[in-house]
Amino acid sequence: MAWLAVFFVVPLLTLLSTSTQTRPEGAEIGVYTQTFRLANYPDAISEYLEVFVRSFTYALIATLLALAISYPLAYAIAFKAGRLRNILLVLVVAPFFVSFLLRTVAWKQILADNSWVLDALRWLHLLSEDGRIINTPLAVVIGITYNFLPFMILPIYASLERVDPRLMEAAGDLYANGLTTLRKVTFPLSMPGVVAGTLLTFIPAAGDYVNATLLGDPVRTTMVGNVIDSRFLRVVDYPTAAVLSVTLMLSILVLVAFYIRRSGTEELV
Repeated sequence: MAWLAVFFVVPLLTLLSTSTQTRPEGAEIGVYTQTFRLANYPDAISEYLEVFVRSFTYALIATLLALAISYPLAYAIAFKAGRLRNILLVLVVAPFFVSFLLRTVAWKQILADNSWVLDALRWLHLLSEDGRIINTPLAVVIGITYNFLPFMILPIYASLERVDPRLMEAAGDLYANGLTTLRKVTFPLSMPGVVAGTLLTFIPAAGDYVNATLLGDPVRTTMVGNVIDSRFLRVVDYPTAAVLSVTLMLSILVLVAFYIRRSGTEELV
């Protein structure tokens, strides 16, 4: 309980207190007093509503892309890899051995206008001669998807590994084809892993600011994490930064509770 109070309750109360402060008339930059001004919330939310929508949209798209990539990969590792299973699992977690920042910088080089990747896309006529990916929403989504991919793969793999293969064999004995077995047997049994993976991907992705900073445009792809970072460390507008932090946290809590309830896995709450 003491650990919970020191590392969660006290910081949360401090954040809530900061969010209702105001700057006295004529005070120096960074000096705020407690006035319990709740109007800070509607003021900040109305000003940055577009940024919130953009952040959740990027996080949602990246989560869906990560799920589409991760499920077949986790399925192959769990049921088809054989003796290569451990090697593939090491390859999945290998990106964790490199700094998050360095991985994002690497993607900045890969998606640069003069990279071999873009040259190949132009040669295949998948990208116009003057087309670009860096500094676009696509680059930000690619970066988020890649950086959080292991958080999706590992929970799904853990769930699939616990599925009894005899259930799939029984489905085959009842003349269910592979797609039907996947839809009726395997996927429902792996739902705890899917739910855990989507949460582990969506929650940090919604608050991410590194990918938007390095791969995006300073104006068009700004996420709420970038605004919080700027308000806390550059503008020294602590109340607005605190309001955005609290709003982001509450929004994620509401979305997560709704998602878990809709997915039928309330035991994870």
